[in-house]
Amino acid sequence: MFFTNSSQASENQFSEPLSILILGDSLSASFGMKENQGWVYQLNQALQQQKAPYTLINASISGETTAGGLTRLPRILAKQNIDYLLVELGGNDGLRGFPPSVIKNNLLQIIQLAQQKSIKVLLMEIKIPPNYGARYNQLFNQTFTKVANISDINLLSFFMESIAIRPELMQSDGIHPNIKAQPLIVTLMKQQLDSLITLPLNK
Repeated sequence: MFFTNSSQASENQFSEPLSILILGDSLSASFGMKENQGWVYQLNQALQQQKAPYTLINASISGETTAGGLTRLPRILAKQNIDYLLVELGGNDGLRGFPPSVIKNNLLQIIQLAQQKSIKVLLMEIKIPPNYGARYNQLFNQTFTKVANISDINLLSFFMESIAIRPELMQSDGIHPNIKAQPLIVTLMKQQLDSLITLPLNK
């Protein structure tokens, strides 16, 4: 299920793993299941077993919005020494119909806070159900590409895109992935992170 990049593994023998803080919502917070059943925990366990060049710190909470993440981030950064920040926020904003301009501004501030501390930022693309109207969905979806371009950061593909279309992988609410979906999310996320995480020579 997991594959280790040999050059990364070799380099990691002489360096400490990079730390990636995940600032997310219920999709990354093991909603509806035990913490050790969620994709973040499972991926982190696999990374540790492989002696991979990076490790995960989960700061995700259910119901989180971009505004909530922006409020929490300074306290988190004051306590955690991290190399990367992965932002998986915006879904709850969209489900509540928040203006895309507000979402965009909050995300830009989150990214700026991290970059001021020389933390590299990765942004997760988020998508919402189509029943919010074509215009809102279009503006919402464009928000994440715009933020990534403005901030000159990498945009990760939304891991729910291939999950949400399969009812057997979803909880009864039709929004959250179930336990069966977690290993698939692990694979999707590891592939993306492996291609984006770079090791500094002095780490």
